[in-house]
Amino acid sequence: MMRSLFSGVAGLKTHQTKMDVIGNNISNVNTVAFKSSSTTFSDIMYQTTSQASGATETRGGVNAKQIGLGVTNGATKISVTSSGAAQSTGDALDIRLSDTNTTNFFIVNNGSENVFTRAGSFYIDGNGNLAMTTTGYLVMGWQVDAQNPSVINKNTVTPLRVMQPANLTSPPEATTEASFSGVLDKYDSQFSSSSGYARSFTIYDNLGYSYTAKFAIKLEDATTGKYTINLTGVYDTNNKNILADYLNAGNTMDTIFGGDNTEKFTKTYPAGTGVTTTGNANSINYNGVTYTYNQSTKTFDNTDAGGTTTSLTLAQVCGVEDDTAVTAVTCTTDVDGNVEFIIDYAASVLQFDTKEGNLIYAGNKGEKTITLHTSLLGPNTSIVDPLEGDNINRALSDIQIDFSQLLAYDNGGTSTAVANRGVPDGTVMRGEGKKLGTMTGLSVSNDGRIYGSYSNGNTVLLGQIAAAQFANASGLEEIGNNCYKTTLNSGEFDGIGVDISADGSSMNTGQLEMANVDLSAEFTDMITTQRGFQANSRIITVSDTMLEELINLKR
Repeated sequence: MMRSLFSGVAGLKTHQTKMDVIGNNISNVNTVAFKSSSTTFSDIMYQTTSQASGATETRGGVNAKQIGLGVTNGATKISVTSSGAAQSTGDALDIRLSDTNTTNFFIVNNGSENVFTRAGSFYIDGNGNLAMTTTGYLVMGWQVDAQNPSVINKNTVTPLRVMQPANLTSPPEATTEASFSGVLDKYDSQFSSSSGYARSFTIYDNLGYSYTAKFAIKLEDATTGKYTINLTGVYDTNNKNILADYLNAGNTMDTIFGGDNTEKFTKTYPAGTGVTTTGNANSINYNGVTYTYNQSTKTFDNTDAGGTTTSLTLAQVCGVEDDTAVTAVTCTTDVDGNVEFIIDYAASVLQFDTKEGNLIYAGNKGEKTITLHTSLLGPNTSIVDPLEGDNINRALSDIQIDFSQLLAYDNGGTSTAVANRGVPDGTVMRGEGKKLGTMTGLSVSNDGRIYGSYSNGNTVLLGQIAAAQFANASGLEEIGNNCYKTTLNSGEFDGIGVDISADGSSMNTGQLEMANVDLSAEFTDMITTQRGFQANSRIITVSDTMLEELINLKR
């Protein structure tokens, strides 16, 4: 009689355990990446009252007589390999693991050991580490190769400190290429001015300092499609013309840009306007005073008997707005007595095909690029290494300027040519140079690679999130906080991890994995568990009643 009582008690305990599991599942229905559990019942050892006997020639065999002693919880299984649905968050550091052939886990460190999780809600902590938002456990992964920052060293997992000081900025780059594109229209009124058709672009040196290179395109011969382009100045951020400083130091323009080609501009003074020549090609009589042209200062100078020098600029005499590229000035008088000033500029030829409008060559025949020798400019070449004897401060680089995209067409008297820093190469600009960049954001690719985005347009690889895989993921032990650790039945972690993309799996950013709890199944199990609990309690009630009847035999 007592056996049924204890079977009922065993049934109550087992169904209570199952109800505890169901309650835990339902309470975690909104826990990120929670994995539901299920229980499996097992009957308890049977009491044998009579052993089985074999058959003889005259009698058949007799089965053993056994009485069961109740039920117990045979196993509690975690549905680790069943993924939850995706929940979109839009946060770049929320990552959902997708599994193709194997269940994957993030590797996190709790300060003493590596543990594993499917909850990919991460943030950047105060030390710049990628960490779990719920526990602060550090996310583990692989670092970039110090010798080749584009390569990941997949040797051992370490904390991903993606916001360390070295990663907060991206180094500047010197401009090495530039380009001109668009249309030149010979009827554009700008070609009739002394300054020509002005264009400019910004360049960077290797330290990230910016300069503005200014050019003037001039029409040399409309019939033959010949234009010239000269460099009129290179200005730093303080608007100081470092090209002028270079020329004032005794250097020549053709070492920077222009070569042996010259472009001439003529300024005419009609007879009787107070300007005459003196018989010297470099001298004029200007309102009764003789002035001689000085190429080093690019002024017309007069020194009186007392040693006082008075100067007239090219802008005053000839209307030249920018004299940087001027290499010579010649004064002549024509047959009608008109005074002509012929101003030579250091320039390069842009020769166009007058039939098709395409550029034939720029500078030298057969070439469509011209080198701007900016490496010679500025104070960046003034410091010499006393040991090696080489320039150690050459921050500006020479720039190859591509003119192949320039066209000479009728565009209604308006030119549309533009100067660009860099050369188009697919969807990016090659050789454009960059200033110092500050980090503006982080992104994670599908294979777990973490990239930093910077204000100068750079994208830099900072590390890669590693994944862990186990021979028996269901054998992992839950330790709370959405984390697991290895057991003897799960398989060991090798300390290296795997690339999640190796088997076609991926990491999806802006999403989290939801709990895989099936509420319909849980409530159904709750009903059957409740009924099982009621039935086992009835066993105890009936057994108690029978015991009461037995006791009542003696009154």
